[in-house]
Amino acid sequence: MVLRCPICGAITTWEGNPTRPFCSKACQQRDLGNWLNERYSLPIDDDELSPGTETEPLLEEETG
Repeated sequence: MVLRCPICGAITTWEGNPTRPFCSKACQQRDLGNWLNERYSLPIDDDELSPGTETEPLLEEETG
């Protein structure tokens, strides 16, 4: 299967590609960096959170 790298758009293959769906380790690392630097996000509706759901205390517990 032939596909385009989601980072740089280069043509790459699925089979035998250890960095799939990326064309290279560099593009794979760029994608990870984008997630870690919060350049990507998943949409969420406010009504998807159940009443009383708080995210800030959870973050404080993990970091502090």
